[in-house]
Parts: sequence; structure tokens; C-alpha cells
Amino acid sequence: MLWVKAIHVFFVVAWFAGLFYLPRLFVYHADTADDSGHERFCVMERRLYAITTLGMVGTWVFGLWLLWLVPGYLQMGWLHAKLALVLGLSAYHGWLKTRVRAFAARRNTRSARFYRIANEVPAVALLAVVILVIVKPF
Repeated sequence: MLWVKAIHVFFVVAWFAGLFYLPRLFVYHADTADDSGHERFCVMERRLYAITTLGMVGTWVFGLWLLWLVPGYLQMGWLHAKLALVLGLSAYHGWLKTRVRAFAARRNTRSARFYRIANEVPAVALLAVVILVIVKPF
């Protein structure tokens, strides 16, 4: 079980690296006016999104494997809250894909400031998940 948990944590870290960095790329991309800069950001965003998606899929696969190994966790309230946050982060991940596509099509209507604020969402969620997993408050 410890190997599964270790690999799960590895994928969580990979997923969050992308969740933190992709909106930061959007901040800079929103302020880019030249064509070469636009193309460079589109390539970076597309590649980072692909790697981030691998992190999300690995997180889900190994997380579900852990639930299969320790089905008693499903009776615990902290896990329900954690799963709700993970579902929300998965939706946020999907929203990031809509932004990657919007930038690629030159249809972004959001400001750099908007993306700076959006960049805080995964940080708050990560703090909540870590507290839930370590402290298990309910």
C-alpha cells in the first residue's frame, strides 16, 4: 500500500505543478501582443496542459487504487470532503483547457489580473486537502 500511496503523491505533485503554472502562463500571455510571443505561449500552454493531464489521471488512478486497498476510508467524512475538492479541481482542470483553446484561437477576453486571481484557486484547495488528509478533522 505504501508504494501506491507514494506514487499517488508523486502524481498529485505533478498535477499541482501544472495547476499552479498554467494560469501563470495565462497571466503573461494575456499581456502579449506580438505574434511570435503568442505562438510561443500557445506551445507552452498546450504542452504543459498535456503533462498536467497525465498528473491528474495518475492522481485519480492511484487514489482510487488506495480506496480499493482501504475501503474503510469511504466511511470517513474527511475523505468525502477531500473527494469533493478533487472533483472541483478536476473541473478547474477542465476549465483550464477551455482557456488554452481560447488563447490558441485568439478569443481570450480575460485580463492578466483575472488569471492572477484564478491562480490562487489550486493553492487554497491544496491547503484544504492537506489539512483534511493529515489532520482528518471529521
